[in-house]
Amino acid sequence: MAKIPSRRRPSAAASHAGKSRPAAAKRGARWSKRVMKTSDALDLEPGVFTKRSPRAIALSLKRSAQASRRRKAEPFRSAMSMLSFHINRSGKALSAQRRRVLNEAKQELRAAFGRS
Repeated sequence: MAKIPSRRRPSAAASHAGKSRPAAAKRGARWSKRVMKTSDALDLEPGVFTKRSPRAIALSLKRSAQASRRRKAEPFRSAMSMLSFHINRSGKALSAQRRRVLNEAKQELRAAFGRS
């Protein structure tokens, strides 16, 4: 008697055999980098998120947001959105010290726009 082939689909693990995860991570990194460079929200000063002072980061974001003509929201919202985006997309790669400085920059940004 001949064996009838099974109609079951291969498992999810079997269908992804041989595919590596780093490609997906690499694709995500390029996506967020492109957003940071070409966002309609604002044109950022080079190295803005590497500054040491939370106040310097906040003032740079404020200048960029107010100067931008491509943004869709008001300057405060665009600047805060870009700062939050950077913090969220950095994930585990962001050291505790850097995360603290960037979160303090949020407070400075609120103060710079008079929204304490």
